[in-house]
Amino acid sequence: MTGIRFCGTGSYLPPMTVDNGEYAKIVDTSDEWIRPRTGIVTRHIANGETTWRMGARAARAAINDAGIDPAEIGLVLVTTVTADFATPSMSCCIQQEIGAKNAMCIDVNCACAAFVYAVDMARRYLATGDGVGTVLVVSAEMLSRLTNYADRSTCVLFGDGAGACVIKAEEDGMYGAMVGADGSGYGLMFCKNPPPASPWTTNPPEPDDVYTRPELPGQMVMGGREIYKFATKMMPQAINTACERAGITSAELDWIVPHQANVRIVQTAMKNLGLPMEKAFMTIDHTGNTSSASAAIALDELNRSGRLRRGDKVGIAGFGAGLTYGGAVFTW
Repeated sequence: MTGIRFCGTGSYLPPMTVDNGEYAKIVDTSDEWIRPRTGIVTRHIANGETTWRMGARAARAAINDAGIDPAEIGLVLVTTVTADFATPSMSCCIQQEIGAKNAMCIDVNCACAAFVYAVDMARRYLATGDGVGTVLVVSAEMLSRLTNYADRSTCVLFGDGAGACVIKAEEDGMYGAMVGADGSGYGLMFCKNPPPASPWTTNPPEPDDVYTRPELPGQMVMGGREIYKFATKMMPQAINTACERAGITSAELDWIVPHQANVRIVQTAMKNLGLPMEKAFMTIDHTGNTSSASAAIALDELNRSGRLRRGDKVGIAGFGAGLTYGGAVFTW
């Protein structure tokens, strides 16, 4: 199997930070409640930035880290649920900004699992040998755009930011992945778009157990307990299956870079994997949950920390609305 090599990583976090104490001023909560349940102390919130420009800044950092010419990039994959436009795609906006003039552009919406999906898509494009030799993956999210700041159970979780990586093929490199979805859970985490508003539309939306719920369009809704059960089951399953496909065991992994949703979810998932929590690289204390960007940001921070060495075996894992899930393992 053709493997992959991460040539560079980058990230961008908006300068403005909001700590738990600020949330206590707008909803009935406290640092004493938030921190032990989520692991979050502060998070970055956009203040004038746009999703695609955050992504472009992370992309430039990854390109500089890789030391490549943007013209080498054959594919730009951007993951987001918070695009600035219905069209054009965020990948097209970023492509022109960074000068990746030879790249085709694709946006991916798989919620918080999308970074894993995009890495696996990159590997598949690279494996074809059909003109794509370098892939740029960008995960950029502005969850403050979708957050209901009157809902104390969810508003404290989310932050904004972007992460990126440059990937090339590596013959005979170690790689394995499992990505999947369970659409029967689409109502457990969702954010509605508004209904049609044409002057001829008179009928209400057709019956739908989720869309006709009373929550307002444009606001994130999440069923915490059900998501916890799904995540703590599927993240270990995805990593174990990815390891099996790569010909290794999970015990051989040096690092797990998980979706930074909630520290308790990661602790339980690591326990179910039979791995010590010390192998999970966490950033949630200062980033919060940044959806698909969370694992990409964490991978960049791990790379730049000096703790990640060439030859280390790394696993990435995520889960999200859909419900989607995924895990991938590779050699750094």
